[in-house]
Amino acid sequence: MFYLGMSHFYNSRSLCWWYEALPESIPSAPGTLPHFMEEPDDAYIIKSNPIVLRCKAMPAMQIFFKCNGEWVHQNEHVSEESMDETTGLKVREVFINVTRQQVEDFHGPEDYWCQCVAWSHLGTSKSRKASVRIAYLRKNFEQDPQGKEVPIEGMIVLHCRPPEGVPAAEVEWLKNEEPIDSNLDENIDTRADHNLIIRQARLSDSGNYTCMAANIVAKRRSMSATVVVYVDGNWEVWSEWSVCSPECEHLRVRECVAPPPRNGGKYCEGLSQESENCTEGLCIQGGLKKPLHEIKSRNIENASDIALYSGLGAAVIAVAVLVVGVTLYRRSQSEYGVDVIDSSALTGGNSLLLNSSMQPDLTVSRTYSGPICLQDPMDKELMTESSLFNPLSDIKVKVQSSFMVSLGVTERAEYHGKAHSGTFPHGNNRGFGTIHARNKATYIQNLSSISTKSELKTTAIFGHLGGRLVIPNTGVSLLIPHGAIPEESSWEIYLAISQRESSLQPDGTDVLLGPEVSCGPLDVSVSTPFALTIPHCAELNSEHWNIHLKKRTQQGKWEEVMSVEEETTSCYCLLDPYACHILLNSFGTYALIGEPISDCAVRQLKVAVFGCMSCNSLDYNLRVYCMDNTPCAFQEVVSDEKLQGGQLLEEPKLLHFKGNTFSLQISVLDIPPFLWRIKPFTACQEVPFSRVWCSNQQPLHCAFSLERYTPATTQLSCKICVRQVKGHEQILQIQTSILENERETITFFAHDDSNFPAQMGPKAFKIPYSIRQRICATFDTPSAKGKDWQMLAQKNSINRNLSYFATQSSPSAVILDLWEARHQHDGDLDSLACALEEIGRTHSKISDITETEIEEPDFNYSRQNGL
Repeated sequence: MFYLGMSHFYNSRSLCWWYEALPESIPSAPGTLPHFMEEPDDAYIIKSNPIVLRCKAMPAMQIFFKCNGEWVHQNEHVSEESMDETTGLKVREVFINVTRQQVEDFHGPEDYWCQCVAWSHLGTSKSRKASVRIAYLRKNFEQDPQGKEVPIEGMIVLHCRPPEGVPAAEVEWLKNEEPIDSNLDENIDTRADHNLIIRQARLSDSGNYTCMAANIVAKRRSMSATVVVYVDGNWEVWSEWSVCSPECEHLRVRECVAPPPRNGGKYCEGLSQESENCTEGLCIQGGLKKPLHEIKSRNIENASDIALYSGLGAAVIAVAVLVVGVTLYRRSQSEYGVDVIDSSALTGGNSLLLNSSMQPDLTVSRTYSGPICLQDPMDKELMTESSLFNPLSDIKVKVQSSFMVSLGVTERAEYHGKAHSGTFPHGNNRGFGTIHARNKATYIQNLSSISTKSELKTTAIFGHLGGRLVIPNTGVSLLIPHGAIPEESSWEIYLAISQRESSLQPDGTDVLLGPEVSCGPLDVSVSTPFALTIPHCAELNSEHWNIHLKKRTQQGKWEEVMSVEEETTSCYCLLDPYACHILLNSFGTYALIGEPISDCAVRQLKVAVFGCMSCNSLDYNLRVYCMDNTPCAFQEVVSDEKLQGGQLLEEPKLLHFKGNTFSLQISVLDIPPFLWRIKPFTACQEVPFSRVWCSNQQPLHCAFSLERYTPATTQLSCKICVRQVKGHEQILQIQTSILENERETITFFAHDDSNFPAQMGPKAFKIPYSIRQRICATFDTPSAKGKDWQMLAQKNSINRNLSYFATQSSPSAVILDLWEARHQHDGDLDSLACALEEIGRTHSKISDITETEIEEPDFNYSRQNGL
């Protein structure tokens, strides 16, 4: 009766109570207990792919899985039944799927596990427990190998601790990109805790060593460690004394060749030749009949005179060179506005800020070649104390602006400013790509100024006046508006970029377009939206990309906040060509995800070439990086290269990489013959499309090993070609010296924000507070002609999702906050003045201003108009 009724239970919709009622054994008809022919194995979930667990038993009437002590529903089983030809017993095989979500949702004292329970006539049997874990491999090595210089026959120990991972990563060592097999060389041991040990260093052991860590998820490369095995010179024995010369001296010599110094080894200490009197001071020379020691004293005096005149000549030459250098410097500086220039330069050539009808009073000893940050007239004292400007003596600028007059600021303001030491190009294009300028050094910053801190985080305390927080050289910033923090309150606010491999795993061909950015504290909320700026690497086109903003929950999961193109009142996203400015009311961790809609979607990559700072052997390595075109991605590469003595060899180029599944090719061209050579079959490397497209913020790195024929070759000239098959191509021309003292420093463009990562109060904003108040009072007020905050938004290229601003107490204030976030580097007040004058709110004469145009704002306007 029991077995006849089992089919009824299996056909029922719910088997939960049936599973609970199943006995551990069924003593009935004679037979044997089920024997497992196949038991479930431990498994790892890779990304979002489910895994399959299987069981096979004989004889078995039924097999069910139990996971974490609970029965798996029958509908989730796939069962196959057969007959063993030898014994005639029934064989049953069962499969189930386990998903990533199931494992993540399980919170127990041990790993997620499953086992099989099989039934026969005699009773039940249980299989082994199989654990299911989510596989991963962290991005950063816990310890990278460090380069070192070792004397010949010394011991070399390179330490490597691979990134944390599940399953644990296996380690392999590379020398000059070739795998090391310790079984073929008894002098090398790679088995001791992942470390590489060379018992007795040989000259051939010099090279670049890399630790490779890999598991079933990914492969990771450590930073390369340069090992130099050097040989110090030992003198050979002295030669025999030479015959006595007419000057009554003989000499002997020796050479530093036993052995000669190699690979930077020390040269022999001491003299290579010796001389002495061969007649014990009794030698008489010439007709003067003077002793030798007197002749020597006369020679010494002559030598002193020669040295004196030589020194005077060198001084004259040095002064001449100095004069020429100063002249050239003054000429080069005058091209960029160090000398007195026309007053229109103060407004970028725009007459809106300097009314043509008024003659400005300009007393300028030196002027700004970039945009001026106007300060509030009531805060003149702050101008001289602002950390935004470096000291520059005797600067006075008096400006009577029609824009300021029209807003009711009638007093003449005198600014005693401090000019910034660097200059920035005009315009809104704040790209980080190729620089087109006659004098590249004016617009670019030395490699040495980039931070090498391991933690990309900045913190500051802000109050009611608000301020700005910046992570230097990354393009990531946070703007806290005036009034966002309650009065009498102070908050410690932080801004950080995650350097770990992002926990956000995009689906399919989706791309992580920028860094994972966190801001806090999480337990507070602002009364006015703050502006978070995150750089991105997408070439903007709504027909090719669908861009989403995602936020990480406190449970570690990611949820979508909004699509950039959708209408919502919870937050606002404004995409510029190289950055996304987001208005938010709550702190947290955010990231931008790009969903390619077509094969024409372009991911912008920055291509950079680095080489060693010094080269003590015949080998020379070129390292080519393809990274996202964001400042923070470049910052990471520069920091890694600085740690291993890397030198930027050419200005980085921008590559447009399409989502069309075609691979990337990197090759070295035009290597000078008879001077340099490259290993066969290594001049061109090809990278699969998926590795480039789904790199998840990890820079792509290819290395090329070159060898010179002779140590006399000190110059390297070649081309690096980086191209996508059937796509965009970039050529980088390399012209460098491998000798450090002869190498020209290549610099790159970066915003000079490293000196002021935090700015508090009025000096953090480009628009003076009094002017900002009058703009808000003017444009928040409804107008019969439709000239209100909506027109202000449209004139500032804010054309969509205007309903978000309508829900704010002061729409104009939020629009100006967004303007501040977009113009943090250029402070382009000209564009704002243009927008105001186009709307018709500004006039050239004070008499044109009426009281109705500056009356108090009506904050209920949005509700009256149904927005």
